[in-house]
Amino acid sequence: MTLDEIKALDSKYYMNTFGERTPLSFTEGHGIELTAEDGRVYRDFFAGIAVNCLGYGHERLTRELCDQISKVIHTSSVFYVEGQAKLAQVIVENSCADRVFFCNSGAEANEGAIKLAKKYFVMRGEENRREFVTLKNSFHGRTLATVAATGQEKYQKPYKPLLEKFVHVEINDIDGLKASVNPNTAAIMLELIQGESGVHPLSKEFVDEAVKICRKTGCLLIVDEIQTGIGRCGELFAHNYYGIEPDIFTMAKGLGGGVPVGGFAAKQKIADAFVPGDHGTTFGGNPLAMRAGCVVMDELLNNGVIDNARRVGAYFTDKLNGLADGCGKIAEVRGAGLMIGVEFNSDIAKAAGAAMRDKGYIVGVIGARVFRIVPPLILKESDVDGFVSALGEVLAEL
Repeated sequence: MTLDEIKALDSKYYMNTFGERTPLSFTEGHGIELTAEDGRVYRDFFAGIAVNCLGYGHERLTRELCDQISKVIHTSSVFYVEGQAKLAQVIVENSCADRVFFCNSGAEANEGAIKLAKKYFVMRGEENRREFVTLKNSFHGRTLATVAATGQEKYQKPYKPLLEKFVHVEINDIDGLKASVNPNTAAIMLELIQGESGVHPLSKEFVDEAVKICRKTGCLLIVDEIQTGIGRCGELFAHNYYGIEPDIFTMAKGLGGGVPVGGFAAKQKIADAFVPGDHGTTFGGNPLAMRAGCVVMDELLNNGVIDNARRVGAYFTDKLNGLADGCGKIAEVRGAGLMIGVEFNSDIAKAAGAAMRDKGYIVGVIGARVFRIVPPLILKESDVDGFVSALGEVLAEL
């Protein structure tokens, strides 16, 4: 089908939740490249919103998924699933967690984490602990509870009153954080690097203080690793980058390499709050998704993908800072690993993003001034050189 034919069908039959989309539709991909329906090839620095960590057409992932599809895709968790047990083992052995639960998406993972925190305090006879502290400009999902957790009014307004009580604190405001925690607080829930609002890292001082507050008051620390985890920041999880251990953390996006996989992990005493019947999922942890997750984790941990993200991410940041010094149009470069935000000093992000597409590069645009760069973790330094060169040309033209 042509792009116009696809757009016509979409306009007639699909719910209009995305508005006017970027005018591209892709038919295949290889490495970091995507081929559009008209045959034009683009280098992808967005990775399906930080999902396609191994890029496109990854030989091993494709082979193993095809093998799994030929055997069994879904059986349900009424039965034991080998891949569930294996993937849970890998995550536990490479993190601070003791138990894992798998679902299908980041929103489900965050819902599960919130639910687990509440159940933990119910089991302790502290039913009053029903409040959660999150940050302004955070993003935790689009279900009702995770919309309530999200610190952005534009996502909440259509759905008020919301289900949970979430108190929102300014990023890096230690005094505000201290003032927001009270005897009714169940957990502080943080993205260590806020993605959807423009790639804003929390300060180490703020994160360390959050840990201290949780330990002092008895509330839990939940870290939302939906976007920052699975090697994105040059460590398996961003809490490794910050040197902390959350009570619960969530994951999704890159975990399946493009196959929908979500999950949340917790320390044993927290996980024990869930007993049979407390939580469940029909599709979560299915054999196909678990096969994908096992391949992704093995590639990250044993075949150098995390190391590559760390090394190429540092190279990318250096190159962007060099461009910033020379062009006078970049206000700040921030982030970690291959989760990078480029903030311009004027409202040129949308125009620059369109111009980059014209040059064959896909990048995320946030608001009027920010690029969100979250490419596949297999990115090479030569790919970085091409992107930075193209961006330099675009900024000179603008």
